[in-house]
Amino acid sequence: MSKKQLKKKKFFDRLLIKNRLIILNEDTFEEIFSFKLNIMSVFVSLSLGAIFLISITTVLIAFTPLREFIPGYSSSQLKRDATVLALKSDSLTTALKKNEAYIKSIQKVLNGELEYAKFSKDSILSSVDEALEPVDLSPSKKEMELRERVKEEENTNLVSPKGKNQNTKK
Repeated sequence: MSKKQLKKKKFFDRLLIKNRLIILNEDTFEEIFSFKLNIMSVFVSLSLGAIFLISITTVLIAFTPLREFIPGYSSSQLKRDATVLALKSDSLTTALKKNEAYIKSIQKVLNGELEYAKFSKDSILSSVDEALEPVDLSPSKKEMELRERVKEEENTNLVSPKGKNQNTKK
């Protein structure tokens, strides 16, 4: 056998050598506990204990309210409250717009800019709902120039002078 194999065999033999762990009372030297152990069983039991503790800790944090103490996790109550507040703010915003339109129309009537016969609360509120600001979605000059430049770069990068695709791997 080679030296490496002998060293490995000695190492494994040392792992399996039986040792005795004795716990004594220091004053009377009375034996309290006595265990027969080997290094391998100690290593295995410590490893299993560590895995057990890690798994129990993970389960406790994942499935209990303890996770709220970890930065980055928010409580479910906080999420519900945020949703309710967002809905309330949206409804308050629409109510505010309707009230502003109503007050502006009343001001027009009081200033004499609008006839009283045309003044109706329902028509004012419906005009607020329908009045959406038009959005211009047409591309700007800079965007058109960028599109053209990207097209030109794609055409020059993809096709070589021989007409073969440069990006394909051989």
